[in-house]
Amino acid sequence: MNLVQSLLSIRAEISLMAVIILVLLADIIFNEPKRRILQGVTCVLLLAQICVNIIPSDTYAFGGMYHSDLMSSVFKSILTIGTLLVFMQSDQWLSREDTHHKTGEFYIITLCTLLGMYFMTSAGSFLLFYIGLELASIPMACLVAMDKSRRESAEAGVKFILSSMFSSGIMLYGLSLIYGACGTTYFDDLIIGASESPMLSGLVAPLTGTPLQILAMVFFFAGFGFKLSLVPFHMWAPDTYQGAPTPVTGYLSVISKGAAAYALMTILVKVFGGMMEQWSLLISIVTVLSITLANLFAIKQKNLKRFMAYSSISQAGYIMLAVLGGDAQGFTSLAFYITVYIMANLAVFGVIGTVEQHSDGKLGMEDYNGLYRTNPKLCFVMTIALFSLAGIPPFAGFFSKFFVFASAFHSGHWLVVFIALLNTIISLYYYLLIIRAMYITPNENPIPAFRTSAMTRTSLVICLLGVMLLGVVSGVYQLFANFAV
Repeated sequence: MNLVQSLLSIRAEISLMAVIILVLLADIIFNEPKRRILQGVTCVLLLAQICVNIIPSDTYAFGGMYHSDLMSSVFKSILTIGTLLVFMQSDQWLSREDTHHKTGEFYIITLCTLLGMYFMTSAGSFLLFYIGLELASIPMACLVAMDKSRRESAEAGVKFILSSMFSSGIMLYGLSLIYGACGTTYFDDLIIGASESPMLSGLVAPLTGTPLQILAMVFFFAGFGFKLSLVPFHMWAPDTYQGAPTPVTGYLSVISKGAAAYALMTILVKVFGGMMEQWSLLISIVTVLSITLANLFAIKQKNLKRFMAYSSISQAGYIMLAVLGGDAQGFTSLAFYITVYIMANLAVFGVIGTVEQHSDGKLGMEDYNGLYRTNPKLCFVMTIALFSLAGIPPFAGFFSKFFVFASAFHSGHWLVVFIALLNTIISLYYYLLIIRAMYITPNENPIPAFRTSAMTRTSLVICLLGVMLLGVVSGVYQLFANFAV
C-alpha cells in the first residue's frame, strides 16, 4: 500500500483534521460580533464527521503501524459524539465576557486532543501510540488552564502538566524496556516474534513474560494509571477537576478516560496477552483500591466538582472490570459502559456548568439545597443521571455495571466482583447526598430560577434519553458485541 492509499484509508483521522482546519478558518472569518456562529459551525462539522465515519471499517496502514478494527471505529464515533455534547454544553461558559474571545481556541485544541485519542485507539505500534497519547495530553493542559485569570485554573493546569510529564516519562521508560527486550515496537511482531516471521529471525523476540518484560509492563501500566486516575496514581484528579472550567472537566472525565481505557485494554489483551496472569493480578489490586478509596473519600467532599472527581476515580475502577475480562465480552462491556458513562456524567456536568454560570460560580453542595423549588427540570436531569451512575435499575447505568461485572466474573475474578458490588452500596449513599440536598434539605434562599440556553437544553435531553433508553434497548449492546468478535 503506497502513501496515498494509506492516507485515504485513515478516513476518520483525515476527516477530523479537515474539521480542525475548517474550524480554524471559521475562527478567523467569524470575528466579533459573529462569534456565536462558530459554535453552530463547529457542531455541524463534527456531526458531519460522525456521519462520514458511522460505518466501521477494518484498516491496516503504514506497514502495520496503524490498525483500526471494527471496534476501534465504533469507539471513535462514541468519543466524537461525547465531544459534540461537550461543545453543546460549553456555549454559556464561552459567552462570558472573559472567555468569549477564546471560543475558537477551545474548539481547535479540544479537537486536537480528540485526534490524539484517535491515534491511540488505532495504534499498531508503540511509537504511534505514544505520539497519539502526547497529542491528547499536552493540549489538554491548555484546556485545563483556559481560565488562566483564575488562580484555581492556573494551578490545575500546572498540576496536570507536571503529573502528565511524570507519567509519560514512566511509560516511555517502560516502552524503552520493551524495545530493548524484544527489538521492535510493532504490536504484531511483539505477539509472534521471530517464530512465524523468518525475515525477523534473530532480531525480534515475542513478549513471553521474562522478568525484564514484566518490569516493562509494570512501568507501562503505572504511566497509564495516571491517565486513568487510578489509585494510587490519582492525586492530581481532584485539584484538576476543581480548577478546570466545567466543560473541560466533563471532557476530561469521560472522553479522555474512555479513550485511555480502550487503548489500555487493547494493548494488554492483544500485546501483553501472554502475560495475562501477571497483569490481571495487578489490575485486580488497583481496581479494588480505586473503587473503595474513591467511594470513601467522595463522602467527605463538599465541592461538587471534587465530589465528581472521586466519583470518576471510582468509575475508572469499574471500567477496569471490563479490562479484566480480556476477551470479546470484555470489549463489548467496555464500549457499552463508556457509552452510558458519557451520557450520565455529561448530564451531571451539564447541570453543574449551567448552575455555575447562573449563580456566580457556586459549586458547594450546600448551594444546591432547595434547588428543586426553583429549577425542578435541572434537578430531574441530575437525579436520573446520578441514579444511573449509582447503578440503580431501570436506568442504563445498572445494565452497564451488570455487563462489566459479568465479564469479570466470567474470567474468574469473582472476589473482585464481590468487592465492587459491596462498593455500589457506598456509592449509592453519596450520590443520594446530592439528591437529598436538592429535594429535602431546606433553604430560605435557593439559587433563583433561570433558563438554560437552547444548545445546553438539547444536550441534556440527549443525555437524559441515553441514560433512560440505552439500558432497555438491547440492540445497542448486541451491536457492540457484533463488532467485538
